Amino acid sequence: MLTVMAWDDEDLVDGPVPKWHQIAERLRSALSKGEFVAGEALPSETVLTRRFGVSRTTARSALNELENDQLVSRRSGRGTIVLPPKVDQPLNLLSSFSDDMRARGLTPGYRPVAVSVLPAPAETARELEIDEGEQALCVDRVLLADGEPIASSVSWLSPRIVDPGTAPDAETMGSTSLYDWIERTTGTRISAGREYIEGGVADAHLAQRLAVTRGAPILVARRRSLSPAAVPLEYVVITYRADRYRFRIELTRP
Repeated sequence: MLTVMAWDDEDLVDGPVPKWHQIAERLRSALSKGEFVAGEALPSETVLTRRFGVSRTTARSALNELENDQLVSRRSGRGTIVLPPKVDQPLNLLSSFSDDMRARGLTPGYRPVAVSVLPAPAETARELEIDEGEQALCVDRVLLADGEPIASSVSWLSPRIVDPGTAPDAETMGSTSLYDWIERTTGTRISAGREYIEGGVADAHLAQRLAVTRGAPILVARRRSLSPAAVPLEYVVITYRADRYRFRIELTRP
């Protein structure tokens, strides 16, 4: 028995709302209800044209609207593919990447690029309140959600709290939360922080890391994390895929 999905249930309505927008809203509603899942193809331009009696241009405009909203990806030869939902990150909470992913039903993972003791560059030294060039532990990793690259993270840890001589190996950093490792190793818990977020585009290096095209939009977060005694503990630059991540802040009016 053929099941008719909601997007296909009724004809379009003549009126002030453009037909391409009506089609896009039908498909958007179907996505929110799980009628199409990540990795699945949406109906093609040809299918939409036949079903709703519209031009190919109208059908294309509807699918382009969903692509502009980063709900789907359109590629020649593959069709219109549903993208995974974005990770929704509240801005008023400081938590580890692994906690964020598990809270959203995703499996966190880590791909270590390098775990090194290096001279702290000027920006890092300023944020950690150490001397420029002082030796500090640097952990460079690609962060994964359900096995897919979602962010690139470069963390510097203050030698005042984390002895560079206790540097973990890459295998350890490939299987554990950095915050958990810090707490287990030093007995110090990250309890507060300050973060700045800005937009950018992926260069060739980041594009390769994040499995996106060069020039793809990214979100760059720079965060200084503090110990309970307000001592700078970590300075991290995290580069997020803008098609997989968004930040949320709850607002109140005084």
